[in-house]
Amino acid sequence: MNKKRDMTIRTRIAAITLALMGVTVGLAQDDDLGTETVTVVRSYTPTVSDARKINTLPAINDSIEMRKRPVAYSIFSVPVASTFTPAKGQAAAVERATPEKLYNSYASLALGNYNNAFADFYLSRDFDRGGKRFDLGLNHFSSRGDIEGTPLDTDFYNTELDLTFTRQDRDWNWNVSAGAEHRRYNWYGLPEGLVTPEQAAGLDAVQDYLGAEVSGRLRVEDAYFQEAQVLARHFRDAVSSAENRLQLSGMFSFPLTEESLDVGAELDYVGGHFDNADQGQFFNGDEIDYSSLIAGVRPGLVMLRDNLKLHLGARIMAGLDLENSESNFYIYPDIRASYRLLDETVVAFGGVEGGLQQQSYYAFSRENPFVSPTLQVRPTDRQYEAYLGLKGQLSSTLSYSVKGSYTAENFRPLYILNPQNPSRGDEKAYNYGNSFRVFYDDIKTLGLFGELQLTLQRNFTLGVNASVYDYDTETDNPAWNLPALEAGLTLDYQMDSGWYMGANLFYVGEREDFLSVAAPNTAPEDFPAQIITLDGFFDANAHLGYRINPQLSVYAQASNLANNDYQRWAQFRVQGFQVLAGVSYKFDL
Repeated sequence: MNKKRDMTIRTRIAAITLALMGVTVGLAQDDDLGTETVTVVRSYTPTVSDARKINTLPAINDSIEMRKRPVAYSIFSVPVASTFTPAKGQAAAVERATPEKLYNSYASLALGNYNNAFADFYLSRDFDRGGKRFDLGLNHFSSRGDIEGTPLDTDFYNTELDLTFTRQDRDWNWNVSAGAEHRRYNWYGLPEGLVTPEQAAGLDAVQDYLGAEVSGRLRVEDAYFQEAQVLARHFRDAVSSAENRLQLSGMFSFPLTEESLDVGAELDYVGGHFDNADQGQFFNGDEIDYSSLIAGVRPGLVMLRDNLKLHLGARIMAGLDLENSESNFYIYPDIRASYRLLDETVVAFGGVEGGLQQQSYYAFSRENPFVSPTLQVRPTDRQYEAYLGLKGQLSSTLSYSVKGSYTAENFRPLYILNPQNPSRGDEKAYNYGNSFRVFYDDIKTLGLFGELQLTLQRNFTLGVNASVYDYDTETDNPAWNLPALEAGLTLDYQMDSGWYMGANLFYVGEREDFLSVAAPNTAPEDFPAQIITLDGFFDANAHLGYRINPQLSVYAQASNLANNDYQRWAQFRVQGFQVLAGVSYKFDL
């Protein structure tokens, strides 16, 4: 527009100039100007100062003059499809070993001298990927060999079956289990010279233990109610002895600012019957019935402070002898604490705990299978156990634990030989001084325990432990069949080539027992008797195996490598050197 306006101005100026020139030419033609003489002194040299500047621009009156107007910009966002994907950074690849395939089933079978046989089967199956699992376990170990110099049969076997169903969810989990067992033993520990070989051949010294149980457990996360457990068991033997047990327990937890209040509750019932009288009686005339109920609560305050964990609580319990209509009330301490002195290197722990412990025929038979079916069964008043110790790591591969304790117990059960009383006429031959009864005593025990464990590259493990005890009994008798020293060593080594091996060595110190002979018209405490001392014994066991492939392995186990003819219980010598060789196979079922 500016160029067009300049051209218009120039056109008008040119037209005016041409008109003026026309008028001037016309006038010049009419007048005679004459002649003039012009003398040029020097040539004219114009300068810039001679020009007159235009100080102001001429006013322009143009109807088409354009004015500047404000311009408003607007941007419209239009999405544009892009297929560009930036490359992600990746860490350097690390070569990893292929994880070992896990199988849900396992079977093992082994045979050895003394006609020993071992069988083990295990199955685990998951269902619906919903945390449901079924487990089945079957275990059998038996021996039909004889021990030299023992007139009675020494064979035994132990068979156990376990079934478990587990359901696990995000906030809770539970399981239900059922089990059955059959154990057979012989009261083969006859004193020398008591019977002739012909008389021994006519004795029935076989004992069978039969048991069945059902149990369940429920755990809940992030709730006041945390856990509940239940157990129901029936147990019997070959001479019509029977026992029932029912256990119920629960745990609640209530948060209190930085602490929490835990409250536990328990109910424990045991009741049973023996057809035969106590072995302290010269004649087998009376039966034995027992029934006991324990109920209690366990309140406790749990505090966590940096390196300190402290539990301050008590056990408030009531014990009811339902058979004799008696009851007792107890309060026990329940205090536990641990403190990290040097991170994980040194951890101090200690506590004072007590409780009313239920005893049972089942538990006695598991600890000593040669007990007679004529026992007195009653709870143990465990007044307190005070302990203090240290645990931690001396290095990245070496860990340790030491503990000192002092325990006070009333009515602690001890095993002692039954009197020799062949004339009682019991159905089974356990009254020849070849079975054990339970003797209750009040005992204070001072104990010291120490352990070291070495682990190298997860392939080699070595552990050593020892325990020393000093007993003080209320009756001033020895603590029958309790050793003053126990020690053990375990070793396990896994080779990359497929070989694996291990060893288990243990030592049990001297123990005392009581050998008596029943006499008519005499109180049991006045029976002729003597104290016998059992020598301490050392036992060494080892195993060696080779994995042919991830599923198939062969192995061998050896027991009592030193071939020691020791007695774990008085009159009951063990088998000598034993070896088992077998095969194991893992598979999916």
